[in-house]
Amino acid sequence: MSGEAVISQSALAKLTISAPLLTSDPLVALIVSLCPPRQLTVSQKKKGTDVTLEINNDTQTLTYRNAILRSLCGMVLHNQLDGPPYFLLGGNSAPGIGGSSDAALAMAGISSWMSVADSLRLDSQELGKLIEYLDGYLAGRSFLVTSPSATLADLDLYMAIASAASSDVLSELISGHANVTRWLVQCQSTASELATAAPGQVAAESRLPPVGLDKLVVIAPPAQPVPFFFYGDEDDDVVAAAAKSASAAPAAAAGKGGGKKGGGDAGGKGGGGGGGGLTDEEKKAAAEKRAKAKAEKAAKKAKQPKAKQQQQAPAELSVSALDIRVGKIIKAWNHDDAEKLYCEEVDVGEDKPRQIASGLRPFYKLEDMQNRMVLVLCNLKARNLVGFPSHGMVMCASNDDHTKVEFAVPPEGAKIGERVMFEGHDGEPEAENKVAKKKIFDKLAPDLMTDADGVVIWKGAKSSTSAGPCKAVNGMPNAHVA
Repeated sequence: MSGEAVISQSALAKLTISAPLLTSDPLVALIVSLCPPRQLTVSQKKKGTDVTLEINNDTQTLTYRNAILRSLCGMVLHNQLDGPPYFLLGGNSAPGIGGSSDAALAMAGISSWMSVADSLRLDSQELGKLIEYLDGYLAGRSFLVTSPSATLADLDLYMAIASAASSDVLSELISGHANVTRWLVQCQSTASELATAAPGQVAAESRLPPVGLDKLVVIAPPAQPVPFFFYGDEDDDVVAAAAKSASAAPAAAAGKGGGKKGGGDAGGKGGGGGGGGLTDEEKKAAAEKRAKAKAEKAAKKAKQPKAKQQQQAPAELSVSALDIRVGKIIKAWNHDDAEKLYCEEVDVGEDKPRQIASGLRPFYKLEDMQNRMVLVLCNLKARNLVGFPSHGMVMCASNDDHTKVEFAVPPEGAKIGERVMFEGHDGEPEAENKVAKKKIFDKLAPDLMTDADGVVIWKGAKSSTSAGPCKAVNGMPNAHVA
């Protein structure tokens, strides 16, 4: 065997990737580094930006970045990256779990959030709105989907955010958003820990480049002051006295070089923050004032008519808020600067065609785009996608991991420009600004699906036009529509 290369017979897959992509995409570099070196063969090319994954003993070849990453974390390497200590798919791909409805929902969530990260990399103008939405979304969650630790989606979106703006701009955007700041710091820490211990980074024979985390903005929120607790009805003098005593105690302790913590009633009511607390007289006065205010409030409420005491329930959001119309692609061409985007002119029954960009190049040939009847979501605000002004969205059906995508189409005979309706939902569509501000499409999209026959539905209500229901062009069942 002298002079012959030793090839691992235990390799499960072969990844062919360009060196520039491996260097510029920290998530791809991180996941490849985490894969067992003898079970994933990595072949690097000097030029290009493409990537392919060939699965041994299988004719399947993947070329879509996100699908490749999810496959490496799941089935391809027998779920080695979706168990302790990684859980990069939230533990949802393991045998016995992957078939459950909760696991399927979590996997769909991971796919959707990675698509959000893709969109952010293409156009960072909506970064501020995304951070505001994430702060509310993460108020009751540790991570984007149910998981014991940061998943592939968390790391992908964190890296997209940390590369979308300068340190000063990002610090300003996350200021006052405690939930998203906490999540970003956690993802940053997880990425750093994984990169440090990754087999592909510590192995002596490894030829993989370092994971480029140094290219990302460092999330370093300022230290927060110790909070105070008050009932809200204390006198200004009481508040000032508590704040003064609380701030004086740490300073005194620091001057003595440490020692005991500041005194006071740490668990007492009306004080807080670990300071000197309130005197007995101040506590008594505050308690009396609270009791008086409570009694006055109860008396005032009792005098109000019952109708005023009852809050009106908010109106239920309906798919009728979306302006989905029958359209026809009359011209399509490749985007000059984005390898996954087509640029299109689409007739939706208006005075002139709309220009729309769609990420369909991995799934459709250019000639298949021409003169295609489609469904178009029209009440989205216009925005630039890698320099191309896009106003609307060509709607498609896709499977959970976004490896299969097909057009959602109207029935033959449907008129260009007519609105797609859903059974039992006859309201008027909302204005573009409201759809964007209230995140209406994001809230409605999870229930926009195809049924077992490939018909486009929303919460079971079938779509309809003057010529009949809309379908996935090849009848893809139980697919997400967006």
